[in-house]
Amino acid sequence: MKFRFTFAVIGLFSVSFLAAQSFDFPDQRETYFASIGQTIRIPIQVKNTSEKAQIFVIRKHSSDLGSTQKGYFCLDKTCLEPGVDEFSRRLDPGQALENLVYVIETGLVTGENSLHIEVASRSAMAEAKSRAVKLLITDERGAKALFYQSKDITIYDVYPNPATDHAMVDYTLHNEKLEAKLVIHNVLGSHLVDHTLSYQENRVKIGTETLPPGVYFYTIYLDNEGVLTRKLVVRK
Repeated sequence: MKFRFTFAVIGLFSVSFLAAQSFDFPDQRETYFASIGQTIRIPIQVKNTSEKAQIFVIRKHSSDLGSTQKGYFCLDKTCLEPGVDEFSRRLDPGQALENLVYVIETGLVTGENSLHIEVASRSAMAEAKSRAVKLLITDERGAKALFYQSKDITIYDVYPNPATDHAMVDYTLHNEKLEAKLVIHNVLGSHLVDHTLSYQENRVKIGTETLPPGVYFYTIYLDNEGVLTRKLVVRK
């Protein structure tokens, strides 16, 4: 039986949002993947594009997180307590609030949940920008688990893992012009081998016969930009 965790992010933006304020979710992936007991970090950016200082309010507008799940804001290495759903920051003209994330600990129970995050200038709360987040949490103990999806590519996790003589990664390219590859590297970051992900294929085989037993990592590159890295264990 295959299990997977799906974390879908849907942007809901106010058409009449004031030009004086700028708010963005820089990570535009439509779907996140993880298993129960893992942590998701949603990056948020706020910038004051007006000519005067403004106070911005960032808040969790609503959610139905389960009893074993936690959600909280973190700025740099400082995190608010779960249950503190709103905070504010004064930003000078041109100043940006960066390194802000909303963290969700997925908990121990499978199921579907939702979350809304809003950002607005305190002087124009009615013009808030929001993002609706949908969480579908399932177990991930099967041989193959879906863990990354965008408009360009869908990727399943490597299997078997640990591997002995080979491992497989299933994928689907939705964009024929996209250049995609899988790169294997060791714990020191040294490049070992790469595999092209062809639009005409949907599976790549990673030979591990020449790899000594140990921990390795594989990174997916889309148009030469790394989008995710996962661990691969080799046993002989």
